[in-house]
Amino acid sequence: MSWRLTQRTCCNLLFVSEVYRSKLGSGTHRDDDLVYRSVRIEDARHLQFHTLPRDPAHAGYGQFLIAATLTVDYRYSRCMTIKKGGAMRTSISWSVVTGAVALTLLAVFGTEAATASDLTPEQQLGKELFFDKISQPARSQSCASCHLPAAGWTGGIPGVNLHGAVYRGADPQRFGNRKPPTNAYATFAPVFHFDGTEFVGGNFWDGRATGERLGNPAADQALGPFLAPVEQNMPSKVAVCRRVERARYAELYEEVWGPDSLDCSDEGYEATYDRIGLSIAAYEASPEVSPFSSKFDAYWALCLGAGNDPADCGLAEGDQAVLDPMDVLSAQEFDGLIEFGEYCSACHVSHIPGPGGVAPLFTDFTFENIGVPRNPENPFYRMDEEFLDDGSAINPLGDDFVDFGLGDFLRTRPEWADMAYANDGKMKVPTVRNVDQRRGPGFPKAYMHNGVFKTLEEVVHFYNTRDVPEEGWPPPEVDRNVNSDILEGVPLGNLELDQEAEDAIVAFLKTLNDGYFEP
Repeated sequence: MSWRLTQRTCCNLLFVSEVYRSKLGSGTHRDDDLVYRSVRIEDARHLQFHTLPRDPAHAGYGQFLIAATLTVDYRYSRCMTIKKGGAMRTSISWSVVTGAVALTLLAVFGTEAATASDLTPEQQLGKELFFDKISQPARSQSCASCHLPAAGWTGGIPGVNLHGAVYRGADPQRFGNRKPPTNAYATFAPVFHFDGTEFVGGNFWDGRATGERLGNPAADQALGPFLAPVEQNMPSKVAVCRRVERARYAELYEEVWGPDSLDCSDEGYEATYDRIGLSIAAYEASPEVSPFSSKFDAYWALCLGAGNDPADCGLAEGDQAVLDPMDVLSAQEFDGLIEFGEYCSACHVSHIPGPGGVAPLFTDFTFENIGVPRNPENPFYRMDEEFLDDGSAINPLGDDFVDFGLGDFLRTRPEWADMAYANDGKMKVPTVRNVDQRRGPGFPKAYMHNGVFKTLEEVVHFYNTRDVPEEGWPPPEVDRNVNSDILEGVPLGNLELDQEAEDAIVAFLKTLNDGYFEP
């Protein structure tokens, strides 16, 4: 397998060859330009490292390859050709760490996953479905219309983000009530359940894509917008099936799911429809959508590889020289991780590996009401004058509408309805991965379930000062069940952070954007 790294990341991984020479090297070979090592580790794997040149004069864009084979003997084959030119920092802080570095890189960056350009047939089918405008009116909206890759798999229209933040449906007069969440890393959500203390899992802001039927909340979620009248507005599951049946990728569907699996008959359309959702979820789980390729991921891999405990790495509990021996994070970003660990990681978990040992997912999959005010520009408030095909108003309450989030979903389930009031106003804790991913410099984003906040600075300041009267924040949309947990001895909403601490948290959040290296 291979990873193509950006120039700035290559320099952060240069230390690997030096590590193996000084700690585990069983042989060293040199020529005028390149240094490479052969090493032995007590594990039945064969790692082959192509390293970048030590001489900064030869620095430039290159590739870093790790190949695994079933042999204990570690030998070097040949060096890579490095394109000369460009600039790379020349001050390298060489550190002695264990052979776990390489194994950590394999684990974190994925020993099983395909590269982003090498999707499995099921993932490729899911991608075709994700970008296909299966909608009514025809060819007017796809999943990607609201989940744009370049915007972190969420809304990608600047004017919408600057105001109401809710995206229009295939019928351009119709709007829902919430901004689109990111669907990157959505497949890690567990099936919605009550754990005895709180509700956990599911997808959508209110958890209603439970995953109970298909075993995968992301698959349940993928099927919802097709039939939603304020989204893709398809009239039925059969109609979706017929669109896929006529698509250029219809043969791929049957390659993935078997001969005659694309069955739109009365007996077959339900199963066909479910497999559409499962295919989209497979794409969302692929390294193209959920690649773990952020600056934080590079830091995390190297921190673990240096023998540090995951909790220390994810909370920055220790000296930066020990936790971050290659200075992947700037001093401000590292300080931001310290502050984030103290005040944010209780919900946006930064220190516990995800399922299967992947890097932290920055969510605990629970639900919270953090006192977000309503967004007066939300177009849903005007949907009392827009009607569905049956003549009913999309939002009969108009300006009086209140989004009770999880509580309203629980009211639809008899087994949980008596817990609805205690969960009113709660929304899913989203991952903050890609929270600052933008289409370009100056591209505006919207935050929270209703898009009321427009900058990360505003979001962090709200968490810090929500309950400080002189700040003048609007009242919460739902004024009960508001989270006021005590963090480091102070309550959420009055954390007493100074401007330097707020700025550091924002700087750290920006390290969570995928694309720092290319898997």
